[in-house]
Amino acid sequence: MEAFFYSIIFYSFRNQLLIMKKINWQYALGEVLIVIIGISIAFSMNKCAETSKNDSLRLKYLNSIKNDLKIDKANLEANLKEVGRKMGTLQKVIPLFNEEDLNKKKGIRQIFSVMQLTNFNPKDITYQSMINSGDFSLINDFELKTAIETHYSDYKIILKDYERQEIIHRKYVGDYFIHNMDYDAMRQGELGFKDEKLLKNILQSMIGSFGFKKQASERGIKSCDSLIKLISYKLD
Repeated sequence: MEAFFYSIIFYSFRNQLLIMKKINWQYALGEVLIVIIGISIAFSMNKCAETSKNDSLRLKYLNSIKNDLKIDKANLEANLKEVGRKMGTLQKVIPLFNEEDLNKKKGIRQIFSVMQLTNFNPKDITYQSMINSGDFSLINDFELKTAIETHYSDYKIILKDYERQEIIHRKYVGDYFIHNMDYDAMRQGELGFKDEKLLKNILQSMIGSFGFKKQASERGIKSCDSLIKLISYKLD
């Protein structure tokens, strides 16, 4: 009888332990699930915040590039106007080399008004900052990304065309004004150009370089316009 009593107590205690283990296991599982859910929510919130931050930064970059393009376009339009004026002046001057009338021939002196270089310095700080920082990857639109890369790559070609006039100035114009100009004779009313044939050749070369610069400016303006419109469309 006593053995039976102890066996009942043993089995009762054993069942209680099993129930407790079951409860502890369920509790532990619940705790794990709560932690997993909490981590998932935190991760999602962090990802949303990062996405929102990246979207905001991307919009700032695109608006900044758009403003840079407007400045470049305005500079190129001013250059195009200036180059056109210079070409017109040289086209009037060159025939004067065949004039016999000294007073008419003095019109050649108009060349001094075309000697200042017309430069173009692209405003590409925003683009370069994006490239150097790795933020260019924020632009995930393939069409827009390709258009921006192509535009700024074309600037290199435009600058090469602009460089042609600089080479002529560096190699020929400066040298001519130092060695082939008689400024004393000019002050006394004479023409003052010693080697007229050489000067004429230099001016004809300048017209050619202005032609390249004109075409480059037109391409740049067209490219700026196209990219400004594309960015505006993507931002809407």
